[in-house]
Amino acid sequence: MDVQPVPEKDPEQWTTGDEPMTGPQQSYLSTLAQEAGVDVPDNLSKAEASQLIDELQSRTGRGS
Repeated sequence: MDVQPVPEKDPEQWTTGDEPMTGPQQSYLSTLAQEAGVDVPDNLSKAEASQLIDELQSRTGRGS
């Protein structure tokens, strides 16, 4: 039986994407931002935080 991966949904299409970012997102973003030498706004939505996490993972080499 082959298991097909579920395609990721674009964060902009999330039904909860406009809610405030979660605590774990904020914590991980803080770590990534420190490594990347950037500041992270405090009032990001879940979708914005997810997109920034992807960007900072790329910059820092995490999440590969």
